Amino acid sequence: MSVLAAIAVLALLIVVHELGHFLAARLQGIHVNRFSIGFGPVLAKYQGKETEYAVRAFPLGGYVGFPDDDDNSPIPADDPDLLRNRPILDRTIVISAGVIANLIFAYFLLTGQAATVGYPDIQYQPGVLVPQVMGQELSVAAKAGIKEGDIVLSVNNQTLDASQNALISLRETIQKSPEKPLDLEIKRGAETLNFTVTPERSSDGKGKIGVVLSPNGEQIRRKADNIFKAFVLGADEFQRIAVLTVKGFWQLVSNFQENAQQVAGPVKIVEYGAAIARNDISNLIQFAALISINLAILNILPLPALDGGQLVFLLIEGIIGKPLPMKIQESIMQTGLVLLLGLGVFLIVRDTVNLAVFQGLFQ
Repeated sequence: MSVLAAIAVLALLIVVHELGHFLAARLQGIHVNRFSIGFGPVLAKYQGKETEYAVRAFPLGGYVGFPDDDDNSPIPADDPDLLRNRPILDRTIVISAGVIANLIFAYFLLTGQAATVGYPDIQYQPGVLVPQVMGQELSVAAKAGIKEGDIVLSVNNQTLDASQNALISLRETIQKSPEKPLDLEIKRGAETLNFTVTPERSSDGKGKIGVVLSPNGEQIRRKADNIFKAFVLGADEFQRIAVLTVKGFWQLVSNFQENAQQVAGPVKIVEYGAAIARNDISNLIQFAALISINLAILNILPLPALDGGQLVFLLIEGIIGKPLPMKIQESIMQTGLVLLLGLGVFLIVRDTVNLAVFQGLFQ
């Protein structure tokens, strides 16, 4: 059921995105002849007055079709309500509406979560928790005497205070100190102990001591007292997730080789969503908002076959006063589509092979 819940979330976000394009066109009187959720064989369809509505076999995708691209359309090529015959502003609204719909939907999801179940949060306490020591007795930390459940209070006499920055500070200090001894003050139960550890140098040149680190604190839920507070908390959480997402995309672009393995496809996203649904179904709301914001930012990137690529064509048209020749646009879009499909297939295969159920088969 958790897997189905995660797939349902992805399908819903795709519906929201395509519905944004569809409504932006229809509300402006622009012809739309297809609204499809999913790809592949048609499972069900309904022919409306002008638009065919279809649900297809593979739910992780969708599209809105316009008669501009249909050679058999009975609508005359000079019809002012064809998308290509509309002013640049009208077309910009239609193309960007999917992104806007995902962002608005994410905001209302987060507002709804603030008003109902609240956001998971941490009431920070001094130090950084060591929930796991890796490698049994083989790791640097284990040899030094560090144990699971220890709390690191300071490193080289620098206190790790009760904040989210404590974990970042300790991790950075360890990574920047390969083969350099570090003095750690550790709380173990009621005792305060002192250890010296020397991080070993990893393959990337950074220091490591062989532990898992996590914030030290109590898990709480941050919930709005009233509907007005919910809108404020929703906006704060939306801004936080959006900023982190943009930073993540920038880190991927600026350090692609280092971060390429972190790129997730539909299979990995469903796996994450299923894990969240199993542990706490209420957190699935925040997961949906996170994916919706990611989907919006991904689609606005100026890449062929994405909404951002279409907007680049409109920008060029606005600058030079006429659209690029259709053959050039089609060549660019087809190349981009092939590359995106290739990347999608690669991610699906890679993430599927890395699933725990398949890993067990190869062991």
